[in-house]
Amino acid sequence: MAKGTHSSMSGAELFVRKPAPAGAGLGERVVALFDRLATWNERRRQRRALEALPDHLLSDIGISRADADYEAEKPFWRG
Repeated sequence: MAKGTHSSMSGAELFVRKPAPAGAGLGERVVALFDRLATWNERRRQRRALEALPDHLLSDIGISRADADYEAEKPFWRG
């Protein structure tokens, strides 16, 4: 299995796997593809949830409305 790293996204943690190595077999490449799709879907879901939070909850977690809007406008493939 591919090893992963954690990256921070506006205070929320998201598990991201590294891409399959160049010499990887078909099975490892398929797993890497599905991992990438799952990561993109999770980013999309988290950004929509962040965008939906009211201002008072955003301030509780230390994020401005402008920061939340900026993050929500990013395409799902951008970390």
